[in-house]
Amino acid sequence: MASAAIADEGKAVRYTVDGAEYEGYYISPAKDAPLVLMIHDWDGLTDYEVKRAQMLADKGYAVFAADLFGAGVRPEKVEDRRKLTGELYQNRDKMRSLMQGAITQAKQIGGNTSDAVAMGYCFGGAAVLELARSGTDMKGFVSFHGGLDTPQGQDYSKTKGNVLVFHGAADTAVTMEDFVSLNKSLESAGIENEMIVYSGAPHAFTVFGSDRYREDADKKSWQRFLEYLSEQK
Repeated sequence: MASAAIADEGKAVRYTVDGAEYEGYYISPAKDAPLVLMIHDWDGLTDYEVKRAQMLADKGYAVFAADLFGAGVRPEKVEDRRKLTGELYQNRDKMRSLMQGAITQAKQIGGNTSDAVAMGYCFGGAAVLELARSGTDMKGFVSFHGGLDTPQGQDYSKTKGNVLVFHGAADTAVTMEDFVSLNKSLESAGIENEMIVYSGAPHAFTVFGSDRYREDADKKSWQRFLEYLSEQK
């Protein structure tokens, strides 16, 4: 369990994966603090992820917010966001490689990758489940209003660690059928899981300042996430 601490100033971190440059964000309150690998939404690593990372650091957790799009690539147009995420959904090996590259970089700069949980928002939530299916050794995998479908030919038989899912009942992009299907997949693979649904919450219900933000669902899911982190041993 992490204890509350005053985090150091976070910093942008340039790193390379397969010859391409990426720019993540790292913040840590103490040496060997438990690590959270954070995967961004479809608009790239923005101030939103930085804010969430700082919130976690204030609770005693180190955070490496990965970049899956490329240094300086922060798409503002919906069509650009769809293109970038679509390319990764079509190339799961690249998606996995980028997350592994982020984990490697986190370790190189002092991140405690042996005591780590991965979490993500929307597109990032889907990416985190991809990481879980890849067999990456982490204590847990957490999705906030993320995509929940399992690509054809994949399953959770290699998953190490448990899975926590936060989902909005009013999400029209990711349906309750998707939610139930994921639960069946996790159960059939014997993966410990906790899946929570918030009434009336739409897709992206944690995004501050957006018309989809739902304060009740955001606060409840965040509090449960903090409790979950403290439970990981």
